[in-house]
Amino acid sequence: MTLTQSAHLDTFTRDNLPPVDQWPSFNEKWLAEHYPDRLNCAVELLDGTISRLGGAGCAVTDGEESWTYDELADRVQRTANVLVALGVVPGNRVLLRGPNNPWLAVTWLAVVRIGAVVVTTMPLLRTGELEKIVDIAQVQFALVDHRFVEEWSGVANFAGLTLVFGGADPDDLEQLVAEASNVHMPVDTAADDVCMLAFTSGTTGKPKAAMHFHRDVLAIADSFCASIVQPTAADIFAGSPPFAFTFGLGALLIFPLRFGACALLLESASPPILLRAVELNRVTCLFTAPTAYRAMLPSVGEVDLSSLRVCISAGETLPEPTWRAWKEATGQSLIDGIGATEMLHVFISARGDEIVPGSTGKAVPGYIVDVVDDDFNSMPPGQPGRLVVKGPTGCRYLNDERQFDYVQGGWNVTGDVYIKDENGYFFYQARADDIILSSGYNIAAPEVESALLAHVAVQETAVVGQPDEARGMIVKAFVVLNPAATASDGLVHELQAFVKASIAPYKYPREIEFVIELPKTATGKLQRFKLR
Repeated sequence: MTLTQSAHLDTFTRDNLPPVDQWPSFNEKWLAEHYPDRLNCAVELLDGTISRLGGAGCAVTDGEESWTYDELADRVQRTANVLVALGVVPGNRVLLRGPNNPWLAVTWLAVVRIGAVVVTTMPLLRTGELEKIVDIAQVQFALVDHRFVEEWSGVANFAGLTLVFGGADPDDLEQLVAEASNVHMPVDTAADDVCMLAFTSGTTGKPKAAMHFHRDVLAIADSFCASIVQPTAADIFAGSPPFAFTFGLGALLIFPLRFGACALLLESASPPILLRAVELNRVTCLFTAPTAYRAMLPSVGEVDLSSLRVCISAGETLPEPTWRAWKEATGQSLIDGIGATEMLHVFISARGDEIVPGSTGKAVPGYIVDVVDDDFNSMPPGQPGRLVVKGPTGCRYLNDERQFDYVQGGWNVTGDVYIKDENGYFFYQARADDIILSSGYNIAAPEVESALLAHVAVQETAVVGQPDEARGMIVKAFVVLNPAATASDGLVHELQAFVKASIAPYKYPREIEFVIELPKTATGKLQRFKLR
């Protein structure tokens, strides 16, 4: 594979790509059919959409103020001119820090438009976590929401230029943008120029930076979104994941802009706020995690959700009880999906009548997915193995030896254990490190969690293995109870019996601990390692 001539003057990202022979195999035919060699994804998402559909439709809104595509393009081009005037050149890394809102969308698009590399960070990250990102990405510029400056100010290893936005100071980015020209010639980037660094959460050690090209950004819209969400310009997208979480970047920026729809960007999107926002803004496409769907269930009867057309769940496994409860309460079939930061977005899913409750779905068009053994032989239907995938996107870590762990034999190895059936459906079993070996039995933690969640008293649960002298490990469950339930020894026994009655008895939790809440990342993923 030969890389196209880069537009980057700062060659840091291309210099730190893994050698091509360490890349996964890509669906070159699919990519060649969809994208030219020269491509700027920010231009395609905005200028290209305006060219196809016009600029009068709503592009972004915070629920109070809305901007049309023309108005968004005006702000993006002005911001691009400001950044260029301040010295940002193609290939520079520009860090973004702030909550989901229209101005975060403007900054993301402007950075990519000028050929720089965007590094979007979770707004809840602390100084020490930000320092790790700055060190790995060698960040030179930062655009920071004025309400999130404090932690950023303590970052000791950043020597570049910080611009604050959203405040009232004369040198605030928004003030500079208002005075800048709204005519900007975008940088003629290569389709395989790096445009973004997506960081893993870093909860278990040094974070990894997944490097994604301009073509990758469009590929997730033209594969998963086009085939599963099937959007139109009349759609309104909303959800809870932040832009720094690639699930959120796709769902709330890339997808709506690619198809001329509107993105409702909420700074706070807790389940109650999200439900009300759906009603008030007539949201049609909803994206959030399984835990949020479950948390919204008690209140769905209090709001009008008739505008919803599709509800997408990702970020963690979707338990079948949650799927069935949402279907019963709303009439909507949750669309499950598995993706990865390394793949940029979802690569297994299903919609409509093709949904099989309890299954993640089938391979998204453009992707090849399999379940294999340690030697990459396909497992027969019904037998668990390692989930592997290849397609138009794939893993390229920035200067990280863990590239060898994720990419093997041309496959992206996700770290998930799955079963496939005769019809091409994939069924999640566990993360590879969520398998509990107890008295010789392999027990998948999510299966036990799903069984517990079917009990009326259980609001949330997380299951881990706990060392045990007699059995090697035992199954332990941490349980958050519904408000109407009361913790007691009797309830422990009741839950244990309930699990024994629904799955193999040897899988039941021998210990149950009631807790107020479960530890989670900023994206809502359970942090089982903290419970261990």
